[in-house]
Amino acid sequence: MPETVATALPAAHAARTGSLPSHAGTTRGPRGGRSGRTSGSAAPVQCGVLLNVLAILGGFTLLIVVHELGHFLAARWAGIRVDGFAVGMGPTACSYRAGIGLVPGSTDPIVRRRFGRPAIELTDEELRAARLGETEYSLRWLPIGGFVKMLGQDDLHPTDAATGQRSYLAAPIGRRMIVVSAGVIANAALAVLLFMVAFMVGVRFEAPVLGEVAPEGPAAKAVATDASALGITGAGLRSGDRVRSIDGAPVRTFSDIFIAAAMAAPGAVLDVVVERPGVEGALRFPVVPERSGTSRLYSIGVAPASSTRLSRQREVASLVELSLLESGLGAAGVVPGAELISVGGEAVETWNRVERIVAASGETPLTARWTLPDGATVETPFAPRPGLEMVEVAGEPGGSVEFAEGLAGLVPLMRVGAVSPESLNRELLRPGDVVLGVARSPMVRGAQLSFPRRGELLEFLRSGKSQRVDVTILRDGVERRVEARTDAAGRLGVLLSAALELPVIARPIDAIVGPEQTRVATAIAPLRLLGGTRILGIGERPVEDWNGIWRALRDVAAAAAPGSAASITLTVAQPIATEGGEAPVETLAITLSPTELAALRALREAPPVDGAAFDPLEVTLTAGGNPIAAVAMGFRETHKMIVMTYLTIARLVQRTVGVDQLRGPVGIVHLGSTVIDHGWAYGLLFLAMISVNLAVLNFLPLPIVDGGLFLYLIYEKIRGSPPPVAFQNFATMIGLLLIGSLFVVTFYNDIARLIG
Repeated sequence: MPETVATALPAAHAARTGSLPSHAGTTRGPRGGRSGRTSGSAAPVQCGVLLNVLAILGGFTLLIVVHELGHFLAARWAGIRVDGFAVGMGPTACSYRAGIGLVPGSTDPIVRRRFGRPAIELTDEELRAARLGETEYSLRWLPIGGFVKMLGQDDLHPTDAATGQRSYLAAPIGRRMIVVSAGVIANAALAVLLFMVAFMVGVRFEAPVLGEVAPEGPAAKAVATDASALGITGAGLRSGDRVRSIDGAPVRTFSDIFIAAAMAAPGAVLDVVVERPGVEGALRFPVVPERSGTSRLYSIGVAPASSTRLSRQREVASLVELSLLESGLGAAGVVPGAELISVGGEAVETWNRVERIVAASGETPLTARWTLPDGATVETPFAPRPGLEMVEVAGEPGGSVEFAEGLAGLVPLMRVGAVSPESLNRELLRPGDVVLGVARSPMVRGAQLSFPRRGELLEFLRSGKSQRVDVTILRDGVERRVEARTDAAGRLGVLLSAALELPVIARPIDAIVGPEQTRVATAIAPLRLLGGTRILGIGERPVEDWNGIWRALRDVAAAAAPGSAASITLTVAQPIATEGGEAPVETLAITLSPTELAALRALREAPPVDGAAFDPLEVTLTAGGNPIAAVAMGFRETHKMIVMTYLTIARLVQRTVGVDQLRGPVGIVHLGSTVIDHGWAYGLLFLAMISVNLAVLNFLPLPIVDGGLFLYLIYEKIRGSPPPVAFQNFATMIGLLLIGSLFVVTFYNDIARLIG
């Protein structure tokens, strides 16, 4: 009975976070934070990854064995003779048959030499007389499935059915139905068992507490239906809100929020119930998910909350270390794994609390107290920085998605915040170097970029992997040019941050992506400012850095009446030198729209290090050592995963989930090797998810998988005879084509992700 392993794992099942733009010149990593622009290459790390991959492959083998064992045991119970039990597909690597033993390749040639016929053609009496086992157990070279071969059952040649009493077709239809569905039942039962064991131990997940909320996202625009009754002012879910349920279903982890949004039908309104600190009673928000420009999945625009413990996770290790170097906290003795226990004398337990304290501090200097991994404590400065607005740049249709930090279209230049010790450019680039331009080396037409925004710079570097790049920098007030090198991933090996010390702009933003994916012009678009323009003053107020620009624009926004626009002047020096060598100074008028003013009013001072460097705020799902509770949790989680898998298929048909979100064997192994790195309990959960996927996909009504065979049996029960042979052959070929196409597409997606 041919079987196929689950070759398409919906990405939403594995995703842990929502879709929000990244910060500080980095890309959003697996846990919703930022992954650094450098990568390690230490041998112990590579060895650990290899062991994880081997562990996941071993787990896949277990799933296939359990699936086929279900068919095998059911066939033996039904009295059907089983000729072969195979794990894998393709040529036989080795096999075992009682009376012959373990041999390379198949045992069939040996049986033919002894008896002149294959084992399947020998009668039961002849097998007993020869002391031969009726079943060959084999391991095949391609680990993409498995099968149980029964007497009289051949999908590709349904007319070649044996008519013996122990033939598959001789068994009653009811028993054949049990045999066909036994593999699916075995996988579902295994999933329950794996979930149960994991919950007996207890597994930590990201808590369903909101961290960052995208300003223009669905969550930020939603209005609580009971806001007036509870005395709530202002729209939107907020950082610190704990989600209790969505559409009546309890929310236990942050991934429940992400999956509920990703699996929502187009235009559906989610009933989101939250608890808010300081508010008695629950708040109910109707939220309509929107398609994210980055993941292309439906999202409500939220990210999980962070704790106050600096992460030690491998995927964000370089980010944490470089962030500590850039902020100066590393020099003060703070290391990964340290926990922030107080800011400004106030105890903190979540990153949301840290942000609120910093936002309320204004320009007041703050001191932070940390507990180090060895138990020692250390105090450090904790100077606030301007919290810039994150927007999606409206680019060319079909182009790459770009996010940028700025103010009303003005964007700061990029500088090197820290240099990785493993960077190819550790002798060339230094912390504090301001990036003025990049160009291919040797120069070719169109291969240069002046005063780039962060997104433009990273895209430029990614398009030239393992190449030499001329980087123009400003170091100690002097313009220099260095010949840098990008690694195989198109990275310089540095952490980029905003050059807030210079009131100079990168290439300004003419338009951003507004609500409903509309193109919205910025206030500075009509001015046609050039990258490299220096901002000298705003209104009558001179500015010396981005802190001054930020505060001046904030004051303008605070003075404007809500819902109205505001006109101001910018005093600028554009980088067009006169004959005397000085840039001309101009005074230009701009009008800030009500939306831009509202965004400016919402900005607050930000902590010196980003929340993405900290571990997520977590919740532990556990049965508390109660085996009955663990079994109940296992059944509940298995049921949820089954429903979610079918829902993913429905969303694929509705095209709200793209095929590019599916993962094939390579992607599943890669994802699993990352998941298992967090502990063996996570590995069990991952295998339980794959086991559910295997069960569901194999019971779809498609030819050559269990679901299609089950439909044939229903047809035979109703009509009294199997479907016509011509139809079965045609359906089998179509099924092979569909599954082969799915395998090719997901394989391409997996390789593209790994290369990217």
